[in-house]
Amino acid sequence: MSLETSGVLIVTLYIAIVLIGVFFIFRLVKDRTKKVSSLRLFIQIAAVVVVFMGLLLGPFNQPLWQPLGSSPRDRLIGTDVFGTQFPDGLSVPILACYYPNGRTVTCPLWQIQAYIFPFWDYSRGYGVFYSTSGIEKLAIVFGSLIILSLVLGRFFCGWLCPFGLYMDVLTRIRKVFRKRHLSFSEKTNTQLGQLRYIIIAIFLILSVIFGSYAIFGTQIIPGTRPGGPLGTEAGIVGNLNEPFCLVCPMRPLCVLAECGLGAMDYSYVSQITYGPFYITGFYVTSINLAVLIAVTILSLAYRRFWCRICPLGALTALFSTFTPFKQIALTRLHKDEHKCTKCGVCKRACPTQATQMYEAKGGDVTESRCMLCARCVELCPYEGALELKFAGKTVMKSRNWLNQQNALEQEN
Repeated sequence: MSLETSGVLIVTLYIAIVLIGVFFIFRLVKDRTKKVSSLRLFIQIAAVVVVFMGLLLGPFNQPLWQPLGSSPRDRLIGTDVFGTQFPDGLSVPILACYYPNGRTVTCPLWQIQAYIFPFWDYSRGYGVFYSTSGIEKLAIVFGSLIILSLVLGRFFCGWLCPFGLYMDVLTRIRKVFRKRHLSFSEKTNTQLGQLRYIIIAIFLILSVIFGSYAIFGTQIIPGTRPGGPLGTEAGIVGNLNEPFCLVCPMRPLCVLAECGLGAMDYSYVSQITYGPFYITGFYVTSINLAVLIAVTILSLAYRRFWCRICPLGALTALFSTFTPFKQIALTRLHKDEHKCTKCGVCKRACPTQATQMYEAKGGDVTESRCMLCARCVELCPYEGALELKFAGKTVMKSRNWLNQQNALEQEN
């Protein structure tokens, strides 16, 4: 069987499994206030198979980067699928770590940093060759990010992001032990939301400083001029390429998960050719491992803690919930002020403590903290008070399940 044929078979089988799974969720989940939550969990797991593990887009047993295992680092998805070059994969606003995951779907934060430094004007990347300049590569990334944000907004965070799934699993673990979640004050939660933009600004400024010689022709910090056989060695910042990735908790989670599942070769990751865990330094640092541990602990206490400070979520929100983007965004949360009684269920149900759907009078109540998870719509007890809309069409609306349940009981 050829690679193309096996690929088509795998994709077909995957689609069939997803459709069957959706069918059984709607048939077997009797609690109508949990149907959408169950569906969301299933979609998140299905997305991990496609994005995090890269199992559908290959490649399968190809030589480049073979020590990393079956993870698809050498798949040039643009050339293979679209007939044009996207050597680092498609820019999709989810934390799909470049290092262990490969060039199928790639986190835009990695691409933005890498294209500023060290690949602003360098034609060779990590195992690929670029035919575009730094500004052109950035234009492609931001163009993709803006378009996807306008279409689905932070739906990517609520339904597709692998790290979002990790946050939700931690919430379910806490519920198993019947521990109530903690909540931040409104002031603190607002400050955490603002911190997202500070984080992305800091690391982008660092990337510009490190890449200043290539961009401006001068070194802002001495010793930052790229050189060496790969063109990426830059003196004091030789190991600081993509600085946010050195603290991002997704990278160590990717490595640990894929090594545990056999998708990455742990003997390669931990090799000691140049010292203990030399290679691991490109994947796992003491800093991002500590961040992962801290985020894990905090997320057991506070729902979706990382999502409140995630800089990628901030970029997605920037291009979907702020003017002028909000006016043309396709996916929105809508409120009917005449049906809302200010019961507060929506506010209490929100994993990130968004409040606009409660405080605003009506209309489009989508805000930057809203991940469009639809939990508020699912739990709202008033018929049609909240609606999740796409391109002006209602995808889901709140239902008065309590009255419907009472009517069924009276009929019986």
